[in-house]
Amino acid sequence: MTRFDADTSADRRKLFADAVTAHRERGSAFLTVEVEPPREEIRFDESSDEDDPDEPADGEAHTEDGESPEGEAPPPWVQFAEKTFNLDCTDGELARLHDLLEEYPEFRIDEQETPEEAEGTNVRISARSDANRLAGFLDRAFAEVYDQPDDYRAWVVQV
Repeated sequence: MTRFDADTSADRRKLFADAVTAHRERGSAFLTVEVEPPREEIRFDESSDEDDPDEPADGEAHTEDGESPEGEAPPPWVQFAEKTFNLDCTDGELARLHDLLEEYPEFRIDEQETPEEAEGTNVRISARSDANRLAGFLDRAFAEVYDQPDDYRAWVVQV
C-alpha cells in the first residue's frame, strides 16, 4: 500500500479494499481503520509568541483514559482479522449496526460482549466476502453506524 488515508466515499472504499487485500496477502494479524477526529479551529492569543505550556500539544488533547477533555469518546475504529470485523458500539450505534447488517445477509454477528465497566458493546461480525464488498461495508459502517459526515477522513493505521 502506498496511501493510508482518504476523505471521499470512492477514495475510502478503494483504500479499504486495498487494505483488505494487503492484509490478506501479508497474512497479518489484523488491520485497523480509524476515523480522524474533526479538527477544531485553533485560535492563538496574538499578544503571545509562545504556546501556553499548560495546554496539550497537538495529538495530546486526550486524557489518560482516552477521552477528550470535554468527555467526548475517542474517534471510532474498526478492526478486520481474516474474516471477522471487530468494533465497539454504544446502544444507539448497535441498533444502527443491526439495521445496516440487514443489507449484508452474508455477514452475521458472532459475538457481542458488554463488560460491566464499559459503556458499550464489543461486536464481532463474521464477514466472508470479497475486498470490495468488505470495503463498502466499512465505509457505510463509519457513515451510518458512527454517524460520520460525508467527508470524514479515515486512516488505515495498521495492516
